[in-house]
Amino acid sequence: MFVKVCGVRTEADVATVVAAGADAVGFVLTDSVRRVDPGQARLLTAGVPPAVLTVGVVHGVAAAEAARLAVAAGVRALQLHGDYSRSAFEELAGLPFQLIRATTLRADTDVRVGAYGEELLLLDSPVAGSGERWDLSLLGAAPPQGRWLLAGGLSPDNVADAIVAARPWGVDVSSGVEASRGVKDHDLIRRFVATARSAAPQ
Repeated sequence: MFVKVCGVRTEADVATVVAAGADAVGFVLTDSVRRVDPGQARLLTAGVPPAVLTVGVVHGVAAAEAARLAVAAGVRALQLHGDYSRSAFEELAGLPFQLIRATTLRADTDVRVGAYGEELLLLDSPVAGSGERWDLSLLGAAPPQGRWLLAGGLSPDNVADAIVAARPWGVDVSSGVEASRGVKDHDLIRRFVATARSAAPQ
């Protein structure tokens, strides 16, 4: 089970995520209570071992600006969160980072991993970072196949049930491991990673 912890802002956050055994750590580079500027992100990513994927998360900016932010931050993956078009992903193709398409599940959402040229697909609640859960039954009998992450309202207390219900390739958490909005709780991070790992189908 691939585990991503998003919205980290301090060296202690990063150290906790890495020590807990997460596979990816996310830095929000655009307007958010969890935002870090690219310079801060570059400093924070410097201590992340190569086995842990560093992800820059953007929302509401054009593809060219997203690329500029990701390069300045020194991350190895760029997550386009929201209603980004195929052309935005095409514009970013060939740049030196993986692409993650993060979107809400709607009737017209293309849930084929790689449909926009992305390496990973993330399905989130309608309000990203809000801690709101969404109806997993909307996945129906044909959930995405391959490298897709489930996000939206996950926490150490519900991630095991969510994994059983949705059978994702991975999970993503932000607000569900916070002591207060934008402030990570290190014990919750450790619990989340351990619980997600133990819930993964054998």
